[in-house]
Amino acid sequence: MLARERAYSMIETLALIPWEKPATYFHLGIVALGAYLIGSIPFGLIFGWLAGAGDIRKIGSGNIGATNVLRSGKRWAATATLFCDAAKGFIAVLYGDRLGGQIFAAFAGLGVFLGHLYPIWLGFRGGKGVATFLGITFALAWPVACLTSASWLVVARALRFSSLAALVSASATPIFFLFFGKTLFAALAFVLTIFIFVAHRANIMRLLKDEEPKIGAS
Repeated sequence: MLARERAYSMIETLALIPWEKPATYFHLGIVALGAYLIGSIPFGLIFGWLAGAGDIRKIGSGNIGATNVLRSGKRWAATATLFCDAAKGFIAVLYGDRLGGQIFAAFAGLGVFLGHLYPIWLGFRGGKGVATFLGITFALAWPVACLTSASWLVVARALRFSSLAALVSASATPIFFLFFGKTLFAALAFVLTIFIFVAHRANIMRLLKDEEPKIGAS
């Protein structure tokens, strides 16, 4: 019964959008495009250069995320990358929500996330999306984001695999959204989680082969 009520709630939310008006699709497209451009800002690459680490795509995993920036030994750059990658997800969703409510926020969340994973400036090769995913989640519902963060910390502390912690916490996030009755955002989180798994496919293979380095390993 509860699941049915939440499904009806999402349908009602979708029904409030004037889908019969062409302008609706134009505005949603503008929001998604604007969010994509925000998400495509390569903060890891920028802070890597500023810290004197050079092109971080040439070290470690070649990823532009905070974890690979940390491999350069530039901790402040990694911290700044983590914060800014999360912040762009947060800002993009707020921008969408202010323009048109939940549907626009969801489109902005999808746009900024795809921008981070597939930035046009870098040949569509970006980060893995975990920090941006968390920023999106904080903007949509901060209690859910706190649960997501807590689940990451629990898994990371227990098993010491950053990638596994990311996969588990991302997978749990749609469930957390459903618990709070936010069906639309649960659907968005589910889609983003699929992208996170795709981005972590190399990590998953290493985990299966017991070759994934643990947190703190040299």
